[in-house]
Amino acid sequence: MRKLNQFVLLLVGILMVNVTLAQKAEAPEHTYDLGANINEMTLTVGGILIAATNDGLVGIDPKQSAPIFTFNNFGKLSPEETDFIPASPYIVVSQGANSKFAGIAKTKRAVINYITGKVIFNSETDNWNQIYTCNVVLPQNKLIVSGIQKEGDKFEKMTPKVAVYDLGSQKLDYSFFLDKPGRVGIAKDFSVTGVPLLLKSMLIIPTAQGLLAKSHKGDDLWECKIKGINWMVSDVTEKEIYGFETTTNGKNTRIHKIGSNGAELWKDDRKVQGNVSNFQILPQGLAVVSDKSSGGSNSVFAPSDESEIAFLSASSGEDLWEKAPKTKGWVQHFYVMDDGILFGIQQGGINKISFDGKTLFKKPLKTGENIMVMAQSPNGLIYITSEDANIVDLKTGDQVWSKPLKYKNSAAVASTYDSAKNRYLIAADGDIFAIDANSGDVKELAKVKFDEKEVANTMQMRKGNIFLSSSQNLALLGSDGSSIYQEYYKSPSQSGFVKVLSGVVAVAATGLAMAHAAKAGANRTNSYGSANDLSNYNDYGKENKMAADMFASIGDAAFDVMSKRFKATAATENAQFILTKLDDGVGLVKVNKDTGKVDKEILLKDKKPEYQVDEIAGVLYYKANDKTIYSYNLQK
Repeated sequence: MRKLNQFVLLLVGILMVNVTLAQKAEAPEHTYDLGANINEMTLTVGGILIAATNDGLVGIDPKQSAPIFTFNNFGKLSPEETDFIPASPYIVVSQGANSKFAGIAKTKRAVINYITGKVIFNSETDNWNQIYTCNVVLPQNKLIVSGIQKEGDKFEKMTPKVAVYDLGSQKLDYSFFLDKPGRVGIAKDFSVTGVPLLLKSMLIIPTAQGLLAKSHKGDDLWECKIKGINWMVSDVTEKEIYGFETTTNGKNTRIHKIGSNGAELWKDDRKVQGNVSNFQILPQGLAVVSDKSSGGSNSVFAPSDESEIAFLSASSGEDLWEKAPKTKGWVQHFYVMDDGILFGIQQGGINKISFDGKTLFKKPLKTGENIMVMAQSPNGLIYITSEDANIVDLKTGDQVWSKPLKYKNSAAVASTYDSAKNRYLIAADGDIFAIDANSGDVKELAKVKFDEKEVANTMQMRKGNIFLSSSQNLALLGSDGSSIYQEYYKSPSQSGFVKVLSGVVAVAATGLAMAHAAKAGANRTNSYGSANDLSNYNDYGKENKMAADMFASIGDAAFDVMSKRFKATAATENAQFILTKLDDGVGLVKVNKDTGKVDKEILLKDKKPEYQVDEIAGVLYYKANDKTIYSYNLQK
């Protein structure tokens, strides 16, 4: 009996040792002592972590043992003073711009290349006393600055000026004054009112006095009296320019057309209600989406909260459609097809209009609210909302499936295509449906109930099996719906920490950033591709390749780094990282998607840890204390 007890004690001891080893806090690969309190951590699209501290900004590259840059020139910066330029390696930091004394008090700007760690523009060192506008222009890779520069004689030091810098070489290309220094007469306001448009042969500056066109050496080309332009876009030839002016009350937008010689090409400008959110120049005319908002007003005179779609003549600005399609909500999806315009409404509904204003669908398609997916599939247009899903004929709008797949309104809906069995798989509110791609026959394949009332937000095929996951749960099903495993990792708490993004969500976020950069229209011609092309279903790799190719085309070392990053396989391809409650405290676990087993644990010993996970590079950044960040290699 005594030997048995000794054996039990020995066995318990061995188990305790194993548990202790399993829960041991892993040593970080790098420790970064930033020397000041950390207020915020931001993981950039280029893979560099930016920490905002009480002293300024710090950039961390996980491949380096020390920060690659520290920017303390302006001191502590609020989130509003730190602008991460989408789809670029640039941060524009500001000070004084949002002050109530802006225009009187000194304003400062700096541009940081967070990949190289270099400050490539600093208004202080370049003797700018006031900065009015500071715009990064892509894909030309230029910086356009306007303001007052403390150089030259006393008149030049008081005259508004514009300067164009090359971001790659960090050198000034050219600069010019917006008014003649020392001009005698009534003072004129030459403040810059919007984003300049950089073309191959000229730079157009929107000012309170009108549009000013300059050569790339700063020589005068022409002036146009159209005032208050906010942003511009040109056609592919750069001979026709469209300027957008938001009215003083902010409820309407006026569209102007100007020639490359400064001539007004429309007899009258074209007014649309609301703010223009999408604009595309097409051979058949101009597609315009504008969003009207009541601003929360209950007045009967307030505009309704909805989008309008217009199709204008490029030659005159007149509306080509006798009757605009009714939206009765926000345009959530907007795609230009060969035969017309396809759009989906956030409140539900899909329709398609020909370029001459005729309805191409037999009748508007009714759908549930929040259209999460609209994409090309081999069988037609697949749409997935929070309530239903279907495939429809893109020519007629007829349902390919005899009736929509309906399910309980779900906070998240995951889906994928099973090419081996030629079927679509959809997970909504715990139900897994299999839809035959040819017949549209629906089969309830399985039920998967996740803990903490989570629902699957990721679904993918893995070697013929079906993988499902959420923040704290993951499961693998056989092709017949049978359970291979289901694992749950308890969350440390219901709030107070940042949950890891799924790979699909991360890619979608990247796609949105790219679309935002392209759709904004400013600084761009339509020759750089369209954000209004309908994507193919489940084609995330294609989207990443497009992003990588765009970065590579700019021909700059930092953009080349970003291009290689987007071509890389995500570290999350075979694993999911979950923050959970371990025996000895809160930690991050690396879970194998094929087995559901933990391959790696990192004990963080913090009830509400602040952290970021780079899913592409496989790096965990953890705020160890107020001034220190640890980085862990999750791929080892």
